[in-house]
Amino acid sequence: MCGIAGYVGKGGRDTLQKMTDAMIHRGPDDSGFFVQGNVGFGHRRLSIIDLSPLGHQPMLSPDGNIVIVFNGEIYNFQTIRHELEQKGYSFKSGSDTEVIIAAYTEYGTGCFEKFNGMFAIGLYDKPKDRLVLARDRLGKKPLYWSLMDNTFLFGSELKSLMRHPSFQKEIDPVSLQKYFAYDYVPTPHTIFKQTYKLEPGHYLVYEHGEVKKETFWDIHFGERKGNKKAILTEMEERLEKAVVSRLVSDVPLGVFLSGGLDSSTICYYAQKNSSRPMETFSIAFEEKSFDESSYARSVAKLLGTNHHEERLTAKDALDLIPRIAEFLDEPMADYSVIPTYLLSRFTKKHVTVALGGDGGDELFFGYPTFQAERLFPLLKAGTPILKIMEKFLPVSQTHFNARFKIHQLLQGLVVPEKYRHHAWMGNSVEDMSVFEDIDRYWGNVRSENQWNRLVYLYMKTYLMDQVLVKVDRASMAASLEVRAPFLDYEFVDFVSSLSYTHKIHGLTTKYLLKELMKDKLPREIVYRKKQGFGVPLSSWFAGELKSFVQETLAPKKIRTHGLFNSDMTQKLIAEHMNKKADHRKKLWSLIVFQRWHDKWMV
Repeated sequence: MCGIAGYVGKGGRDTLQKMTDAMIHRGPDDSGFFVQGNVGFGHRRLSIIDLSPLGHQPMLSPDGNIVIVFNGEIYNFQTIRHELEQKGYSFKSGSDTEVIIAAYTEYGTGCFEKFNGMFAIGLYDKPKDRLVLARDRLGKKPLYWSLMDNTFLFGSELKSLMRHPSFQKEIDPVSLQKYFAYDYVPTPHTIFKQTYKLEPGHYLVYEHGEVKKETFWDIHFGERKGNKKAILTEMEERLEKAVVSRLVSDVPLGVFLSGGLDSSTICYYAQKNSSRPMETFSIAFEEKSFDESSYARSVAKLLGTNHHEERLTAKDALDLIPRIAEFLDEPMADYSVIPTYLLSRFTKKHVTVALGGDGGDELFFGYPTFQAERLFPLLKAGTPILKIMEKFLPVSQTHFNARFKIHQLLQGLVVPEKYRHHAWMGNSVEDMSVFEDIDRYWGNVRSENQWNRLVYLYMKTYLMDQVLVKVDRASMAASLEVRAPFLDYEFVDFVSSLSYTHKIHGLTTKYLLKELMKDKLPREIVYRKKQGFGVPLSSWFAGELKSFVQETLAPKKIRTHGLFNSDMTQKLIAEHMNKKADHRKKLWSLIVFQRWHDKWMV
């Protein structure tokens, strides 16, 4: 995995050095630069495939006409390479980067449709004086761009763009509103004005001072029903193929194993196709309501993996939170980034690549919100009772306690259907205009089926801008590559072609996946309730992290930027500390933003 950066316009090698130095964590093994005229490319390398100097970037085509910087992995590059060799192309290295150059030379921008992998690509076509950017179909790898001061900038992270002298750090007030509604800034927006994320499944062309974007892939739905046994057989073949393709590595490899169904499924197929015990990794908590470590140990024992476990305490979190502000160069208020970073740092001590279970919940309707969707008419009718229950239930600081669930549930019962799930997952919202991005996706989805529309929204928002961003930033901060077999686009296409009844059956979520794994994994793993990778922030805020919260959100600090009401912030803190309310989500959103502002807006 790597970090890429570049410009067309003003700049030089010193500027590229600063842009890439900001991302050393993404590529500690090597660096490289290309500067010619008004074009500059920079690269930081984390060596995974072809560790030799032949994989060095920026890489040029044999005739010197094409220059590329690339972050990611192309899992089918050997197949594409063979196809190109039949057309007369020859290759010096064993890297997928060289194959991308040849594929672009042969197919132009049509090459991106051929790639199965996770990627962010920056490519300069000298004869056409054209810059091309491309991002993988599901958004595994990040890619930011901006056009300022007649200079086009791009990079894997915002902090890279910030190092260019033409970049202007001006907070976009609309994006700030979106952040507090979603817990992240949705694509294509960023926290800054005139700065954007390239949408997944898109490529961008910057030519003659103009920016044009094109879509090369999107999610398409079907209503395939058919024989369940035949569908299960095909699903297993496709999933196993996706896992096996992601086991290819020239460096040590392991698996994140939480003990949930998704990670256990990936681990099952990884171990099945490994000649030796897989290295598996998990995080344990002292607080029982958050701890899943016993389930992870159970799966590891059953599959015969070499299992590693590390325990997270409040002190660990306090030590980690300042570090998190460094790699979250755009606010993102998913507090599971804390254990994800600790897990990544712990895993990196043993391996350089890890497989994870991201995507399973979105593809197979795995979140409790889908069960709530099933029960919506009953829940809507019972709103008065739910309000009474919320009022009289005691405030608890345990994981997903009853009062917290009811509070989140009520938020989604009073908004239009297409915003319902984002209200359940995020913070309360008064101004519905912040959901304009959902309006756009709702109109783009090529299905009239309610369930397919919901999955599309989850894939294009929560998965793309929260889950995958969390994993990318946390793992890359530890110089660890994470691969997600569930998000193999061919597997996504297959699952999306199935009727929703294969995914949610009554109130049973992940129906087909559970049917596949029920004879392969312990029943308590397959059918246990989803827990999620949470941390006990609520109790920590009122206990070990109390001083940290008060210091971070002190009135003096809040008033420096004038974006929040300091009196309201102090009220939230007081109510939480006195256990009159559970404000964990709002407080964490404020803390993340304040820490980000302190770090990046100086």
